[in-house]
Amino acid sequence: MGIAFMSRETRPGRLVHPPALRPGDRVAAVSLSWGGPGTFPWRYEAGARQLAATFGVEVVPTRHALREAAWIAANPQARAEDLLEAFADPSIRGIIATIGGDDSIRTLPYLDLGLIRRNPKVFMGYSDTTVAHFACYAAGLASFYGPAIMAGFGENGGLHPYMEQSVRRTLFSGEPVGRLEPNPDGWTVEHLDWAEPANQSRRRALTPSSGWRWLQGAEPVEGRLIGGCLEVLDWLRGTPVWPGQDAWEGAVVFLETSEEAPTPLAVVRMLRALAACGALERARGLLFGRPGGGIPPERFAEYDAALLQVVRDELGRGEMPIVTGMDFGHTDPIAVLPYGVLTRVDPVARQVTLLEPAVIG
Repeated sequence: MGIAFMSRETRPGRLVHPPALRPGDRVAAVSLSWGGPGTFPWRYEAGARQLAATFGVEVVPTRHALREAAWIAANPQARAEDLLEAFADPSIRGIIATIGGDDSIRTLPYLDLGLIRRNPKVFMGYSDTTVAHFACYAAGLASFYGPAIMAGFGENGGLHPYMEQSVRRTLFSGEPVGRLEPNPDGWTVEHLDWAEPANQSRRRALTPSSGWRWLQGAEPVEGRLIGGCLEVLDWLRGTPVWPGQDAWEGAVVFLETSEEAPTPLAVVRMLRALAACGALERARGLLFGRPGGGIPPERFAEYDAALLQVVRDELGRGEMPIVTGMDFGHTDPIAVLPYGVLTRVDPVARQVTLLEPAVIG
C-alpha cells in the first residue's frame, strides 16, 4: 500500500462529524502503537468487558490487535491496515485504541486519508493516538481525544462515573455536549501492576481534586478544539498530517503531558516550537491537562509558570484565557474532547462549554 494523503488543496475546511454510537453497535479495538493486549490480555479483556457492559456495544478486535507486542512493533503497516479495515467495514460503527505507546507515527505512510473521510465513524484514544487523530483531522473527520480500552475502560474495579458520563454525552447523544465540569471526586495516577491479574479488582487510591486553575484572560472566547499529547505533537511537526495555519486560527488548543513526565523546561521548549509554527499565536484559548507521570500537586505551579512564560511573556498573549489542571490526558478519570467542536472558554464565569454536538444523532 502506498502513501495516500490528500493534498492540502483538497482537504475540507470543516470537519465531518460521525454518527452517534448506540447500544448494539459493533466497536473495533485497534492496536496502533504498543501491543498491550498481547502483553496483558486480562487487562484488555477487562476493558473490553467493561466497555461492552456499560454502553451495550459489542467490542470486536481488529485482525492484529491482540498479537504479541514484538510482532506489533515490527509491523506498522499491519497496524495501519487494521485501522483502515475498521473504517471501511460497514458493520463497525466506532473504533477505539486499545492503548497508546510511542511509535504509531510509523503507521503514517500506510494510511489512506480518503478512505477515512469516506467512512466517518467514531474514533477515540489518547496519548500516542494523537498521531491517528491528526490523520483523521487531515482527512476532514472529527475524532475524539478520550479513554482507551486498556487505560480508561479497563479501570480497576469498574469505570469512574466522571468518565462514563463524558463518554455517554459526547459519543452517544446528538445534543450539544455542554459544559465541561471539573471532576469533584478525586484523580489518580497510582500504578497497580497489570502483570498481576488480581489487581484488576482493586480500586486505585484517589487524590482529592482541587479544581481547575484559571491563569489569565479577562474576556470569553470561542474557537474549535484541536490538540493532543504535547510530546506527540512535537514529533508530528513537519509530517504530511500536520495542520495548516488555518486549523489553528481562532482555535481552542488543548494540550497534556504523558506518563513520562516531561520537565517544565521541556514543556517550555515544546511550547516554543508550537509558537514558532504559528499555532499558539493564532489560537484564542489554551486548555492544559493535569500533568501526567506522577508529578506531585505541589509542583503543578511549575507547569503553569512554563505556560505563562511562553504564552504571556514571550508571545505577548496576556489576553488569551489559559485553564490548567483539567481532567483529560494521563491522569484518571478523564473527559472526552471532540476535535473541531466549537468551544467557549469564559474566564469571567470560569466555564468551558462545548457549544455543539460532537456526533450526528
